[in-house]
Amino acid sequence: MKKLRDYANENNVTYQTAYNHFKAGLISGAYQLPTGTIVIPDYHNYDDIKPEYIVTYARVSSSENKNNLVSQSKRLIDFCNAKGWKTNENIIEIGSGVNDNRTKLLKILKEGKATKIIIEHKDRITRFGFNYLKELCNKFNCEIFIINENQNDKEDLIQDFISIITSFCAKIYGKRRTKRKTEQLIKDLENNG
Repeated sequence: MKKLRDYANENNVTYQTAYNHFKAGLISGAYQLPTGTIVIPDYHNYDDIKPEYIVTYARVSSSENKNNLVSQSKRLIDFCNAKGWKTNENIIEIGSGVNDNRTKLLKILKEGKATKIIIEHKDRITRFGFNYLKELCNKFNCEIFIINENQNDKEDLIQDFISIITSFCAKIYGKRRTKRKTEQLIKDLENNG
């Protein structure tokens, strides 16, 4: 028999993470004694549990927003520190939220090491299909944690519309003229309310 503290030490996780694993039923055979002590039978296979691996992911659409990218990443790291979470990777990436070929995000997903992906807003990871991505990550014991949930559906819809127009303008007019066309479209939308 081993105590939960031993499990935490052997798997290089905090006691709180080990306790969360116990409460989620991820440690087969573990049980709590009437005294409150959590014990694990010796036959348990610790390889079944992924050690905690936290990744922050910050993204902006263009290199013109690099300053925002740095401050966004810092806010994510500060949030994790305030929660007492040790980040293993702090990823920053420049690319459209509509683009499904962002190499750094794909690398995180393909490696499958992450247990938490921390993002500032849901649109930082993807503009469309967020729920599909969230379900897929959950299947592999990875939680997408959003710091600022946007409750304004109208704002979301406008941002999604702008992303689609930007993406299609880039394909139709080429990269150079995309910015001008998108800026004109945004101005027209704002003027028409």
